[in-house]
Amino acid sequence: MSIHYSRKSNSEADTKDIAIEFSKLLNDGMVILLNGDLGAGKTFFVKRILEQFDIQNVNSPTFSIVNEYAGKKKFYHFDFYRINNSVELIDIGIEDYFNDEDAISFVEWADLFPAVLPVKKIEIKISVLDDQSRIFDFNGYD
Repeated sequence: MSIHYSRKSNSEADTKDIAIEFSKLLNDGMVILLNGDLGAGKTFFVKRILEQFDIQNVNSPTFSIVNEYAGKKKFYHFDFYRINNSVELIDIGIEDYFNDEDAISFVEWADLFPAVLPVKKIEIKISVLDDQSRIFDFNGYD
């Protein structure tokens, strides 16, 4: 599958709509990368997606590195922000998570450790325009 499109959000409601639209494209085994500045809305976006699968109480995995969720589908939610080197990711079994064909993985701050990422992935770059407005650029690779 190849995905290449952009959406502009002018509010949290718009971002939720974009998340709902994107959630319809998700399949088991996908790895979704989220990149953008601090406060761009990466975790907010993931929360809105997981709500579509009956998962509530989604939190940023900044300190835990990975959170696991199960609802209508199984999800892994990573945050690379506090990782010091790729060895830490190898030690937690990042490859096993990414190879789980029954789960969908989200990775915030994925651009910090590109060497551990699978070839097959979808990258979402969130660019901040102002306090409320964002551009979401979606690029998927086979």
